[in-house]
Amino acid sequence: MSTTTMGEAPSTETIMKTNIRIYNTLSRKKEPLETVTPGKVGIYLCGPTVYKEAHIGHMVGPVIFDCIKRFLTYSGYEVNWIVNITDVDDKLIAQSRERGIPMAQIATEMTMDYCANLMAMGVDQISSMPRATDNMPEIISFIGDLIEKHFAYEVDGDVFFDCAKDAEYGKLSNRRSDDQQGEGGEAGAKKRSPGDFALWKSAKPAEPSWSSPWGQGRPGWHIECSAMSRNILGETFDIHGGGLDLLFPHHENELAQSECCHGKPMARYWMHNGLLRAGSAGKVGGRAESQSNVEEAEAGKMSRSKGAGGLRALINELGGERIRFFLQRTHYRSTIVFDEPSVAEAGTALDKFYTFFERYNRINGYSFYLNFAAGQESRSIARSREEGDFDPSGHDLLIETKKFRDDFLAKMDDDFNSGAAVSALFQLVTELNKFAESAKLEETKARAEEDLAAFNQATETLRELSAVLGLFLKPPAQTSDGDESGVVEGLMSMIVELRANARSNKDFAAADLIRDKLTELDIVLEDRKGETAWKLPT
Repeated sequence: MSTTTMGEAPSTETIMKTNIRIYNTLSRKKEPLETVTPGKVGIYLCGPTVYKEAHIGHMVGPVIFDCIKRFLTYSGYEVNWIVNITDVDDKLIAQSRERGIPMAQIATEMTMDYCANLMAMGVDQISSMPRATDNMPEIISFIGDLIEKHFAYEVDGDVFFDCAKDAEYGKLSNRRSDDQQGEGGEAGAKKRSPGDFALWKSAKPAEPSWSSPWGQGRPGWHIECSAMSRNILGETFDIHGGGLDLLFPHHENELAQSECCHGKPMARYWMHNGLLRAGSAGKVGGRAESQSNVEEAEAGKMSRSKGAGGLRALINELGGERIRFFLQRTHYRSTIVFDEPSVAEAGTALDKFYTFFERYNRINGYSFYLNFAAGQESRSIARSREEGDFDPSGHDLLIETKKFRDDFLAKMDDDFNSGAAVSALFQLVTELNKFAESAKLEETKARAEEDLAAFNQATETLRELSAVLGLFLKPPAQTSDGDESGVVEGLMSMIVELRANARSNKDFAAADLIRDKLTELDIVLEDRKGETAWKLPT
């Protein structure tokens, strides 16, 4: 706790009850979601420093919290999700010098790159993206409040936070202020203690600067987030998120300066996602439960300094949905190992859903993704738990579907476990495929209308739940039914014909060899009644 008296929490009678539980890094346990304002959730996620193009690691937090906002909204909450943009920083200044263009121009270019990648990954739930340079009055006012309350001090145009004045500094990360690498040289010599951190940095020649009561200068990194979160979400808000690498010193310093300034908790819940690790090694850290895990995760994470990059090319190669699905198959607090085998495995899993959507299209004569056929009522996805609930009416498929739906919701209620929720979707699509075969739904004359209605209702549940994860909202890449090159079409037709001849001649070894070789190339064969379809890797 800061040396000031903490404010009282809202009365439990005014708190909206929920089944949702969140792992809180601060308490190191799961806690029920009880928001500052009943029915509303304020989320602040630390965004990028926009000095170079985004890499895949920058997408982990946004994909996770895009999913979290979707689920909270689906669960009845009004969600205000903020992702900040750090557009003034030492790295930006260095890039400005290297490229010979203004810092603001670099920040604008890289912010546009970041946003374009977010859209390609289906991240479209962000409420606001404030920039540090647009919040300079709020930042300066915040620093002034800390000086007035004797938690900060000014020396020759620099302002530092006095960590010794905060009796509970380190409660989030279990680290001490002198563990952080602070400014050295002239700035370091001005500090009362080596662990004190900069709130305001005096201007250097030819650097961008702003006018303040302490002279021309620019803000430190940590104070920017405290000021922007207070300005938009208030002195106390619900969820503060970010990567495990931000736990110390960034989040620790945010918490210290905010709680010392306001005398109340900054955030009710601190959520930290695991980091993306390049290579085929096992998990490294990924749980914000011990300092050794934090250090290991930071050591193995992908970053620009370790050569990460090429996100736009990666999206063009794999598709945004495939990358999103890959990131969501792991619990958000776990480290994600990013390598070709892992991505390929996720792609194979995703193809199971795409193949089912093609079957759905054949059964119904219209797309899984579009409205009903002309002249019929338009389709809409259930937008809430209540709207999506249904009575299975004794039908075996619908009884199983309701079980999978309940399991999906329970997994998401338990600390937004998208990895386990995806498993429930797999079970549901497997059940749908089995039912389509046993009920002969692709045979128009043989199927029962009751079975078709149950199948379509169950598929609507699949659509509802996958939308909660931000998946399958748009059609996937074209397959063999699309506009492939004539050469590929001819070659595949020949290979499919060779396999068919081998099977008709009972040369099953040759037929299986052809399928196995195509599988090694990620080309999928699907045997249907009277024909064999094929699909290239997407």
